[in-house]
Amino acid sequence: MKKLPRRKFLGLTTGAVAVPAMLRIARAQAYPSRPVRLIVGFAPGSAADIVSRVIGQSLSESFGQQFVVENRPGASTNIATEYVVKSPPDGYTLLMVTVPNAINATLYANLNYNFIRDIAPVAGIDRSCFVMVVNPAFLAKTVPEFIAYDKANSGKIDMASNGTGTVTHLAGALFMAMSGVDLVHVPYSGSFFTDLISGKVNVAFSPLAGAIGYIKAGTVRALAVTSAKRSAMLPDVPAMVEFIAGYEAILWDGFGTPRNTSTDIIDKLNNAINVALADSKVKTRLADIGVDPMPMTASEFGAQVASETEKWAEVITGAGIKAE
Repeated sequence: MKKLPRRKFLGLTTGAVAVPAMLRIARAQAYPSRPVRLIVGFAPGSAADIVSRVIGQSLSESFGQQFVVENRPGASTNIATEYVVKSPPDGYTLLMVTVPNAINATLYANLNYNFIRDIAPVAGIDRSCFVMVVNPAFLAKTVPEFIAYDKANSGKIDMASNGTGTVTHLAGALFMAMSGVDLVHVPYSGSFFTDLISGKVNVAFSPLAGAIGYIKAGTVRALAVTSAKRSAMLPDVPAMVEFIAGYEAILWDGFGTPRNTSTDIIDKLNNAINVALADSKVKTRLADIGVDPMPMTASEFGAQVASETEKWAEVITGAGIKAE
């Protein structure tokens, strides 16, 4: 076998390395060349679904290709997530990433995927908070009064949620852990507001967007929001952190994609999403559903998902919460 001169060999190997890199760059530059699917683990009409459609429309206009929302609800977003994990890492299947993804990593013991490992972060989209609401006839009118009342009536106050292990349950569980109160958890498969308004249950931690109408109508009373600062939607309602140092429970959305997706494609999507979030029309549409834009780099969003996963793992483990 004829031996190649060293200089020629190095030139060939350099070219061999360069060709795949050039192909990756070419694919990223051409992306997207066909419709992109946005997989949402909730039913049509849900907040996550609406947000996906708002951003999807902006991306369709930006790229000149359709970004189509596909709803795959069930199993607390696990069905949708597993579907995306098993999809090709080509940027044409994105996942709407939400707080349940961070929760499920601990809540479910036998998932067929590892969310942190198998989903690459693309971009943050929005954030919002919960609000602690009580029946208007409830004696406590502030968080300190509520805590004092509970400690004098331990085990007698009912806390409603949308189900065991849901975000509304865990926001309350975090409150219990940090305040030392003892609330009786009452899970609902649907809305709990009818029973909260009638006084059948005493307290709940509801997403602010879902509770704001009841608060303004006076059918429930807001004691605190769960963000790190007061909400512009309820400026007179204190933040929980004003009474319990370090307490914060937020809702957030973002996009992820199967691991091993090209960083060039991820960067392209991240840039376009952040441009969309800066658009006044998009901001207005997000404000209409009670959420604030959350522009981030892909790495920043990944760090948030990891931090939230660790945080809710501690709450789930500490409270001994099991999936039902």
